[in-house]
Amino acid sequence: MNGERQAADWEHAPAAEENEIQHSLFGEILDWMLAPLLLLWPMSIAITYLVAKSIANQPFDHALEDTVTVLTQQVREVAGAIPRLPGPARDILRADDIDNIYYQISAPNGSYVDGDRDLPPPKQDPELQEIRSGEVIFRSANLHGTPIRIAYTWVNLEEDKALPPRLALVQVGETLDKRAKLANEIIKGVILPQFIILPIVLALVWFALSRGLLPLRELQERIRARPSDDLSPIPPRQVPEEITPLVKSLNEMLERLKLSIDSQKRFIADAAHQMKTPLAGMRTQSELALRQTDQAEVHRSLEQLAKSSEAATRLVNQLLALARAENQPQAGTAMAPLELGEVARNTVHDWVQASFNYGIDLGYEPPHEEVPISGNAMMLREMLSNLIDNALRYTPRGSAVTVRVRRTGRHALLEVEDNGPGIPAAERGHVFERFYRILGSNTEGSGLGLPIVREVAQQHDAEVDLFANPRTTDPKYPGCLFRVTFPLRVPDTAPDEEEVPHFG
Repeated sequence: MNGERQAADWEHAPAAEENEIQHSLFGEILDWMLAPLLLLWPMSIAITYLVAKSIANQPFDHALEDTVTVLTQQVREVAGAIPRLPGPARDILRADDIDNIYYQISAPNGSYVDGDRDLPPPKQDPELQEIRSGEVIFRSANLHGTPIRIAYTWVNLEEDKALPPRLALVQVGETLDKRAKLANEIIKGVILPQFIILPIVLALVWFALSRGLLPLRELQERIRARPSDDLSPIPPRQVPEEITPLVKSLNEMLERLKLSIDSQKRFIADAAHQMKTPLAGMRTQSELALRQTDQAEVHRSLEQLAKSSEAATRLVNQLLALARAENQPQAGTAMAPLELGEVARNTVHDWVQASFNYGIDLGYEPPHEEVPISGNAMMLREMLSNLIDNALRYTPRGSAVTVRVRRTGRHALLEVEDNGPGIPAAERGHVFERFYRILGSNTEGSGLGLPIVREVAQQHDAEVDLFANPRTTDPKYPGCLFRVTFPLRVPDTAPDEEEVPHFG
């Protein structure tokens, strides 16, 4: 059954692996590093462009401000009118680029005096500029569809401060060609090195990641180079601090695997040692039967051969039962709701005929109510069968063995009680070890029955206790009471907790 389950798991394994997406640690770290870098780089270019424009505007604004200041000094009122600029002043304005510089002078009443007529006036009310007379103000505008930068100021032509001011407007504008050219030069000076630096940064990041993940590859190579039987721990000092938790977990897994393999080796060695006796007996008796000519002697040898064969069969069956009990979690055996009393009753029924052969009164005391637990019925029957078999073998003829199921508080109790010679208190901790036999015991056995009981109980989160039989009064036969305590499947509906009696 375990082989079929494993085969089914292997059949589904490729499909599961195909659906899984394997992630690369190198690629994931690289994505987290490069994605922000590549996203921030365009933002850096945009910010650089804005900063470059701001830097390019500053010197040209200062030049415009100086030009407006010079023109302001040329504006004055003569005979109630503002004369046009003299030729030298007009030549200074046009000296740079006649298509790049524009100026305009307007009288206090808004009439045109000199310069470019199409230069748009400011939208502000001149009356509001009294407190800022002489202050140069900057604004952006369009002239003939071309964006320009304008600096303007108001000149107070009234010499008498007691009279209302008469403000003349002086404007100087220029196109943005030279500003854009300077901004582009600045951007080129900043961006071009970035195009050179960025590949270098990417290469350095790639190299740093490869170098940083090198210990993982070295660890992989060291593990791959190990012999198949080397389960020694990996020295944590040979790996970086970040990988130490992984190595510690791996060492813990290796330790558990080593213990499991050692346990299996001991089990196989002990099983092989135990199998030698019945197999040697079978071989001896078969050889003896072949040499005998007397039918009575041949019959006696065949009887011994049958006994040895029965002992070997029982040993093999118990070895298989112990293997199933130990491998139950790995095999994925599911726990199902069941009624403990029903399992016990069916198991006792199977052993009634054997109890007649032993001359033992095998009895069963059912519970007064249902005892629901979660478990595997096959494994539980195997466990109880070993307890009953152990009791029948050690109980003298004419005595009794009782199987009892009861419910107390939040626990279910399964008890097997006999009137045999009992087990000394000093030996009770050892009888659950594999192949352990009490000295002086003349009863045939493999020493595997009680270890099977312990393994099955552990798989069901149950506890096994061993006491002297409290109902026996014969000091020669104190008997044994084996008790297996299970958790109830429905603890919320269980009655109040009762104390489970313990016997010495």
